[in-house]
Amino acid sequence: MDPETRRIAGQRVQVLFRLASETYHADSSLAQRYVSIARKIAMAAKLRLPKEYRCQVCKHCKSFILPGANCRVRIRQRRSPHIAVTCLDCGKQTRIPLERRKNQSHE
Repeated sequence: MDPETRRIAGQRVQVLFRLASETYHADSSLAQRYVSIARKIAMAAKLRLPKEYRCQVCKHCKSFILPGANCRVRIRQRRSPHIAVTCLDCGKQTRIPLERRKNQSHE
């Protein structure tokens, strides 16, 4: 892909995700449509979605998730500390590990 094409695709993805987060409360189906178009643009341009946008899409049902609206976010301590994000559309959980700070060596 041409670098110019990828840059334009990245800008369009950014605009579509912004529009989706702004319009979710008014019309959730329109917000879902924006996200699906953004994902298709990224796939066509062979562009990896930035982490901030990947976290806003359910990995199981590919729906747009907005904390407090259609997903539940919890901090868990079991195994290793992590954030558990539960999609309320499909009921699946995604775990995001919390990195522990490395202790600085005492001299």
